Amino acid sequence: MTEKVKIVTLGCEKNLVDSEIMSGLIDARGYRLVEQPEDATVIIVNTCGFIDAAKEESVNTILDLAELKETAKLKALIVSGCLTQRYKQALMEEMPEIDGIVGTGDFYNINQIVDEALKGKKPIQVGNPVFNYEESLPRKLSTARHTTYVKIAEGCDNNCTFCSIPMMRGKFRSRSMESILAEVQQLAEQGVKEVSLIAQDSTNYGTDLYGEYKLAELMNRVSEVPGIEWVRLHYAYPGFFTDELIETIASNPKICKYVDMPLQHSEDTVLKRMRRPGRNRDIRELIAKIRDRIPGVSLRTSLIVGFPGETEEEFDALCDFVREIKFDRLGVFTYSKEEDTPASRLPGQIDEEVKEWRANTLMEIQREVANENSGKYVGKVLDVLVERYDGRSDVFVGRSQYDAPEIDGEVYVTNYSSGIGEITKVRITHAYEYDLSGEAVS
Repeated sequence: MTEKVKIVTLGCEKNLVDSEIMSGLIDARGYRLVEQPEDATVIIVNTCGFIDAAKEESVNTILDLAELKETAKLKALIVSGCLTQRYKQALMEEMPEIDGIVGTGDFYNINQIVDEALKGKKPIQVGNPVFNYEESLPRKLSTARHTTYVKIAEGCDNNCTFCSIPMMRGKFRSRSMESILAEVQQLAEQGVKEVSLIAQDSTNYGTDLYGEYKLAELMNRVSEVPGIEWVRLHYAYPGFFTDELIETIASNPKICKYVDMPLQHSEDTVLKRMRRPGRNRDIRELIAKIRDRIPGVSLRTSLIVGFPGETEEEFDALCDFVREIKFDRLGVFTYSKEEDTPASRLPGQIDEEVKEWRANTLMEIQREVANENSGKYVGKVLDVLVERYDGRSDVFVGRSQYDAPEIDGEVYVTNYSSGIGEITKVRITHAYEYDLSGEAVS
């Protein structure tokens, strides 16, 4: 009997890419991929272990799916991803429901793990996370055909005091430019129009392989692949944001005028405890330079509140910073005390209630900023990538270049008659907190 396999992906887009490669390997093996866990004889849970909430979600998902051994057809439950890389022994000892474990650097062996798990061997493959996938590995897309993610590097060398990624993903290592371009070409041949470049630290791309920053060159070359219309940058570490990169984003019409640059905080004292690059003045100067040289750029960042020792004065200053800078998109996280990280040993750990209050307060400020920012698009004509049809509202839904898939705003389009996955021009007539609406124009 052909085994039926379901892959459940938790966490970030980098995990999604890993799952798509496992899907490709499983499909090539002759196993059948299924949509519903209830139909599966094998389930693979690709976990996230970045913060406590993600670890809790991973454990609960594993336990929930394990019940399908009693109520459905499930024969083997395999766990992969960051949680296994960090807690392989504890998972196998404390969760007998698990039939196999594979780490972040070993998932290319997923078929062997599946075969052994089905034989009752309880395999564990968790080595050092030094693996970089190449375009020769099969990849089965789970996103819409017109947009996808491409991982350009793995791991991280920055060693921020709050972060456990180096423990789970290893040291920074770039993929070769030739490998990335070959993969993008394959994706374009499948109909992909938008490529989002991702890594733990995108702006450091190339320094290990080529001895210099190569992200600008890579983005230009990706944009030259036939069929690719938009190239989008994620996870741009501010310490390595070069003038060449700014000029590339500004001058290349296929590169989205969109910068995702996690800053984590604004205040020098907190940034120093976080071991983040630069200080408040450096951040302000970089943002001003980006906005000056890339007119109309959409700037996204993420911030952490409740970091150990964060005073009320430091938090108030962060709020003022958000009001002043007026980020187009902003995500707020409460500090998560991760074991074996330097920040977990810092004095001045803050109560969860205070963290939550600060996160909510900051998001309320950002909502006001978002309302103000959205209005600037009214009356303008934007290129919009149409992604789906909403039958209840009788409108098509898409995104402009200023919004990333799934995490940012959308554009509701009327008077549209072309297909899904096409880029069309839309005159914006209304603005909401994060979303826009308008009519397609010829």
